Order: sequence, then C-alpha cells, then structure tokens
Amino acid sequence: MTIASYNVNGIRAAMNKGFVEWLQAVNPDVICLQEIKAMEEQVDIAALEAIGYTHNYWFSAQKKGYSGVALLCKNAPDHVEVGTGIDYMDFEGRNIRADFGDISVMSMYLPSGTNLDRLEHKLKYMADFQEYANDLRKERPNLIVCGDYNICHEAIDIHDPVRNKNVSGFLPVEREWIGNFIKSGFIDSFRHFNSEPHNYTWWSYRANARANNKGWRLDYGMVSDTLKDRLKRSVILNEAKHSDHCPILLEIEK
Repeated sequence: MTIASYNVNGIRAAMNKGFVEWLQAVNPDVICLQEIKAMEEQVDIAALEAIGYTHNYWFSAQKKGYSGVALLCKNAPDHVEVGTGIDYMDFEGRNIRADFGDISVMSMYLPSGTNLDRLEHKLKYMADFQEYANDLRKERPNLIVCGDYNICHEAIDIHDPVRNKNVSGFLPVEREWIGNFIKSGFIDSFRHFNSEPHNYTWWSYRANARANNKGWRLDYGMVSDTLKDRLKRSVILNEAKHSDHCPILLEIEK
C-alpha cells in the first residue's frame, strides 16, 4: 500500500500546474492533501476520478480559501472520519482519516505559529492532538499520520538551524513536542530509512530558496511503531513543483 502526502498550497492552483498528471504517474493508493484552500464543489473532481481516484473525501475550513484537508483514494475505505470532534480544530479543516482494514491513514495540517496568537493556538492544537492520538490508537493502533506538521524536528531538518532557532517551526517547545509525539509510539518514517542532511519538503518563494535548497522538512509520514516491520519505504519526492512544499511517499505492507 503506497501512501503519499502533499501540502498543495491550493488544490486548484496545483491542478493548473500539472498536479493531476503528476498524480497519475506516481499512482499512490492514497494521497493525503493539506492546504487545499477550496470547497469540494470548486474542485474538478472528474479529472481526479478519470485517473482512478474515485473515492475522494474533503474537509474544508469554514473560512473560504483557507486551510482544509482531503484524501484521494483508489479503493473505498471501510470508514472515513471527518475531523476530530474538537471544535476549534474542525473549524479550520485540519484532520481527516480513512480506515483500510487494520490500517488507518490520516491527513493532518498542523497550524503554523506566524504570530503570538497563532503560536498559542498551535501549541494548544499540539497538546490536544497528542491526547486525541493517544485515545484513537486504543481503537486504531495501526495509525499513519501524514501531513504538514509545520515543525522541523532536528537541526538536520532545516537549512540554517542557528539563525532559525527563535522562529516558529523550529522553536525548542515545538521540537520537544514532535520528539515526544514520536516517543509516544510513532516512527518518523523518512528518518527510519534516511539519516542524510539537506532533505527538505518546503522552501520559501523568496531569495531563490528552492534552487539553492535552503529548505525546511515540515512534512512527515508518522507511522505507529506497531507497523515497524511492515514499513517498506519512505521518500521525499522533491521533483514535484506544484507548490512551495513537495510531496512525501511511504509504502506499507498491507
């Protein structure tokens, strides 16, 4: 089972830049999308269905043109859970989950902390999501949480750790949280296979950052440690350029 995840920074804009053709070529069983910035009725669903994604599920933010997550699936899930039931998370369309047999796949878009108010919001979300994940894994132990976490875990995950040490996305409190999230029973699937530096998933549009690979690794495929022996591959697909992020992809034995 191949699972991709991609912060598309606007699904309609990405589709205008060749996203559908790219998706057809990569052909994952499931792709988790974040920052769709659209309502379902605004998206060319027929184009996705034409390449085999006949089961697609959308969870948009209440605020138009903002946030939102989706799951595009080749095969019908057994169950789809829209949201977490935690109102302030769900207002912004940040979580959607599909269950396939004993495996659950979630698309998550964790808030950024661009100013003090949003940082406090992000920290609250992080704490509440940890509790939610702990409870969910009692029912669905084989959980895969893919998405844009808006956090770099270690210095290896950011191009300039010294200058960015006081910037949201690399603050000590954020790094500690993602470390504790992993310790609660998850595997950072990319780092499970790859310990090399200079592997990023987001680049600023400014100062030619992507061409110079001055990036941040913000997108993760976090896999429950119960699936460790079934985890076959996890890669960053940095050739895809439909967004300021690039996709990730992992493979799990069903």
